[in-house]
Amino acid sequence: RRRHTRYWRDWSSDVCSSDLQATRDVFFAAAVGATAACASAPITGREVLNPQGLAPLVPAYSVAIRSGDQIFVSGMTGIKPGTQDIVDGGISVQTRQTLENIKTAVESGGATMADVDECTVFLRNMADYAAMNAVYVEFFRSAPPARAALAVTALPRPAALVEVKCSARIRKR
Repeated sequence: RRRHTRYWRDWSSDVCSSDLQATRDVFFAAAVGATAACASAPITGREVLNPQGLAPLVPAYSVAIRSGDQIFVSGMTGIKPGTQDIVDGGISVQTRQTLENIKTAVESGGATMADVDECTVFLRNMADYAAMNAVYVEFFRSAPPARAALAVTALPRPAALVEVKCSARIRKR
């Protein structure tokens, strides 16, 4: 049965199944070839950024990656630089230290906090949102980045109340 409406049409009866298979074969051959070419191509313009004092807890990730004019900062918490200890003092103090750590990472790649385009904030308790936000706006006074804030049941560091990840684009000044 064929349906014809202004917005929808069942085209399956109009196309030969061998034509569909040939189209799929061409598409997947091109996709596999492109994937193989990408896998064998050297990565250029990619730099690992592990600023002094902010070394990752485990070797499974980098603090940040600079790729061309972009910087991608891993989720950061309020660790005291040079240690793996979370600062004491609650959500405001941890948010400030977290954003200072992000600032260090972003600057190590040649950008500033004004270059940050996107942030994702993970909160252990959404009731901390207002206190986190009060500190957050101090770091992004004008043209703040796009942002999402999520409540999570836990963070990898049990003492952490907040974690923030972000990306920035290095802009010519």
